[in-house]
Amino acid sequence: MAHPSMLLHRHLASLPSNTFFFVPATLALFTTLFILFYIFTTPSLFISHQHKHNLKYPLGPSQSSPLTPSLPSNGSFHLSAKFPFNDVFGGEDGTVSPVSSRSHFGSKGNSMNDIDVFRDGDIFLEDYQQMNRSFKIYVYPHRRDDPFAHVFLPVDFEPGGNYASESYFKKALMNSHFITEDPRKADLFFLPFSIARLRHDRRVGGGGIQSFIRDYISNISTKYPYWNRTGGADHFYIACHSIGRSAMAKAEEVKLNAIQIVCSSSYFLPGYVAHKDASLPQVWPRTDDPPTITTSERKKLAFFAGAINSPVREKLVKFWRNDSEIYAHFGRLKTPYADELLGSKFCLHVKGFEVNTARIADSLYYGCVPIILANYYDLPFADILNWKSFSIAVVTVDIPLLKKILRGITSDEYSSLRGNVLKVRKHFQWHVPPIDFDAFFMVMYELWLRRSCIRMSND
Repeated sequence: MAHPSMLLHRHLASLPSNTFFFVPATLALFTTLFILFYIFTTPSLFISHQHKHNLKYPLGPSQSSPLTPSLPSNGSFHLSAKFPFNDVFGGEDGTVSPVSSRSHFGSKGNSMNDIDVFRDGDIFLEDYQQMNRSFKIYVYPHRRDDPFAHVFLPVDFEPGGNYASESYFKKALMNSHFITEDPRKADLFFLPFSIARLRHDRRVGGGGIQSFIRDYISNISTKYPYWNRTGGADHFYIACHSIGRSAMAKAEEVKLNAIQIVCSSSYFLPGYVAHKDASLPQVWPRTDDPPTITTSERKKLAFFAGAINSPVREKLVKFWRNDSEIYAHFGRLKTPYADELLGSKFCLHVKGFEVNTARIADSLYYGCVPIILANYYDLPFADILNWKSFSIAVVTVDIPLLKKILRGITSDEYSSLRGNVLKVRKHFQWHVPPIDFDAFFMVMYELWLRRSCIRMSND
């Protein structure tokens, strides 16, 4: 086949002199043809040979979530990855083949062996080691006699409650090797205010948080040069309570520029910027080792319990509250919550006021495969973990088809899903002090991925 440039030369040579007026149009046409030819014959042009950290994307109208028989119009998420397994990440069950969408299985339901719980285990381990060696955080200093010391300093007790992740992270960070007292060596700068503690401070409360944050940013940007160098792009804060979503209303530069590590991580919310920001796992604190129970002892197909505080939960209870296989409860349970999780094959994480709850971490802790009913949820550690290997996403329009979806999962597929649950649950646990690959180190890795590639001069 003749090269496009030769075709162009021959065509121009054949033109009579009185057609020169049409040369610009001809050049435009052949330039377009040349570009198209180059793209289709050079597919590697747009492939990076450097390490890639594939981020997550919500489904568009033409894509369906894993294992859903219909094509939703309101979107969800879709993750895919393929990588070798590394023994350092193995779970209690050893190496098992992960499961996610039916597309990962052959016509006879045989699972592939080249997909695992990490998006790329080799790169993750290499980067994780580099992070531990070199990653540095500078924390803006605050005295212990500061009137708001309890807001800025880590708690001096074991964190508890539904929003404990925020306190666990700060407590672990301040006692870690990642801290530097020399801002010239810092990769990122931590804004140490606690949204949860501001909310309970009578001097501030929920209504005063916005002004408090605005004034705080104004103070550090006046006293220190670091915020103004990047407009806050190399700064971050942590928040688990949903009120943190509105806390930046009077400090737009924080919302738009800084890295927000938050539990309420929804693509649907305008204050959350996917890929710049990251999801913080909401974890109810537990100090005991996770329990072990065999699949054969899990008699219930699926379980949910919680307040009816969203249309999604209302729809779930409406369809399944009287079912003999899917147990959808509201109000107080007559049996211990832990027993229900231990006795169920699948545990439902259903959107309430926000996309996030502690139910995913609850499910993983008790070895129950999470079913995620929360459209637009930017899942925790989605830069790192292949969620399709240990959970199932169902878009909310398919709630009436939930039993059909779950029954369609073969015993081999379920075994693989549950085996991967046992592998990943260590990443959704907090420890004091933290241990390798637990929730603290996973959040640190998310921050490390978002560090600036440009080191600014401090002169």
